[in-house]
Amino acid sequence: MGGTKAVSSVRGWVRIGTISDPKTGAKGKFKSETVEPNLYHSVYDLDGVEYESGFNGKSGWERDSRNGQRTLTGDTSVAMQAIARFRNSYWFNSKKEKAKILPGGTGTAENRPANIVLIKTPKSVEFKLFFDQISGHLIREEITSGGKVAMFAYDDFRSIAGVKLPYRIRVENQDGSRTIELSEITTEANIASSVFDFPAAVGEPLPDIADLLNELQSNEDEVERILDQYSYLQRSTRREAGKDGLLRPAGSETFQLSFYKGNRIRRLVEKNGRPLGQKDQAEADKDAAKQVEEIEKELAKKASGQRAGPPSEESRRISTAEVLRASRLLNPRRERFRGRDVIVFDFEPDPNFDFKNAKSMLKFFGKTAGVMWIDEKDKQVARLEAYLADSFNIGGGVLAKLRKGASFTLEQERLNDEIWLPSLADINLSVRVLLVKGIEVNQEIRSYDYRKFSTEVRDAKVGDPDRD
Repeated sequence: MGGTKAVSSVRGWVRIGTISDPKTGAKGKFKSETVEPNLYHSVYDLDGVEYESGFNGKSGWERDSRNGQRTLTGDTSVAMQAIARFRNSYWFNSKKEKAKILPGGTGTAENRPANIVLIKTPKSVEFKLFFDQISGHLIREEITSGGKVAMFAYDDFRSIAGVKLPYRIRVENQDGSRTIELSEITTEANIASSVFDFPAAVGEPLPDIADLLNELQSNEDEVERILDQYSYLQRSTRREAGKDGLLRPAGSETFQLSFYKGNRIRRLVEKNGRPLGQKDQAEADKDAAKQVEEIEKELAKKASGQRAGPPSEESRRISTAEVLRASRLLNPRRERFRGRDVIVFDFEPDPNFDFKNAKSMLKFFGKTAGVMWIDEKDKQVARLEAYLADSFNIGGGVLAKLRKGASFTLEQERLNDEIWLPSLADINLSVRVLLVKGIEVNQEIRSYDYRKFSTEVRDAKVGDPDRD
């Protein structure tokens, strides 16, 4: 390719040419742009339809002139993020990004013998790379995510800024086959950030963001009021990457969750999909009862005018509106998500916010960036995809340090036409404990079996879902 130094010295690329559909003969203009570390944009037109996609460092998106535009979610979002990073840095940052590089043996690609290398990301996106055994060129890529495969075949290599790049690209995916013939490749590190942002939409004006956050806060306060009436199950599945780089379940715990006066109570009921034994269940029940006792003690202190202790991080619910007021909100747009109208926007840390005097959990969330979907009618968060934009120290960094790049996805669902509760959380992070030990955390948390019931203080030891 020209050497590590040559490739690493270029921070951005612009590719211009034509794209054609060999099946229909349609042909149009093509352009793609990349800027480190993970900005990506591509636009082309075929048969009178313009197609555009991008990743702006916080959210991935797609648009076409026939069906409109949408923010990517799930596997398509994960794939877009991985591709955006790969198109900028190839495999040079694989260690930092916690990706695994594995030998794939030998094979044939584009009628040539090839050496195969596999790259597997922490979120199970796989890049299968074929290198020509004679020239060393990367002549084929197969990118797999969520069971879907996209293939890129490369030819006609030329030297640009000391880097050997292909001018002919064949793309095959679920949409068919396309051929890209590039006429120009240039280096450019100062492309305007707006190029990678979600395109500005025209039409019905968006709601005032300040008013939206106020309504979001009011609705979350109402949720706090009625949470005492709900119980549900939550299964946390730990996943570990094997030697082949694939994530597999490595154990699970299932808790019964209920809420008492705005505080969360957790009671362990299963391990690895099996109910607890009699002794272990008795211990779990005892722990749940102790949680309620601690809540009552704090409430009693408050009622008598004494200074109550701080709420535990385990039981305290964080206000989304409070977090967003500590963030800079970007690219607001209207979309449809799960059959409902939503307001979507990107967010990033606000450098003007006073984090020094903020609450500890707000300091953490104030270092996150990503994309959020808010239900326009109910003013509730339907989905959130975020990552840690900067490392976060716990106990001044002595107790633990969450490393930059940690990511999490959260989803909520609407129940009984009155409340939104969590349904999915996907967490991927790396933490250093006590300045020495490094721990990788990859968990999927699913919440289900929601039940509404009534309770009084004397019945609040655990949230029994079998009560009416």
